[in-house]
Amino acid sequence: MRYLILLDGTPPEGPPPPELIEAIAVLGAEATSSGALLDTAGLAPSAFGARVDLTGGTITAADGPFAEAKELISYALYEVRSKEEAVEWANRFLQVHQQHWPAWEGSARVLKLFGPEDFANLP
Repeated sequence: MRYLILLDGTPPEGPPPPELIEAIAVLGAEATSSGALLDTAGLAPSAFGARVDLTGGTITAADGPFAEAKELISYALYEVRSKEEAVEWANRFLQVHQQHWPAWEGSARVLKLFGPEDFANLP
């Protein structure tokens, strides 16, 4: 099963501590070598993006930034055996932040991606 983990947060002022970056790299290497981590990347602030909406039959496009309290910061794509395993990887990622950047606050959304197994029983 594949899961997409979206990390959002409101980082404290200043750059992340070097110890955090190192711990993230170690965790990423572990996840990659285990075969669980398929892809990951940081996301630019919403000021560099746009949103396209369909409302009331009209499509509109708006440039960022957006007014959300938290910014999407990164994503990770995992191939795991269960939702619980995906949640465990997300938990470990947040623990690294808690340990090395205690003032950081955020959340990780764990979203299942549909795969062929989800449609096997359809007519």
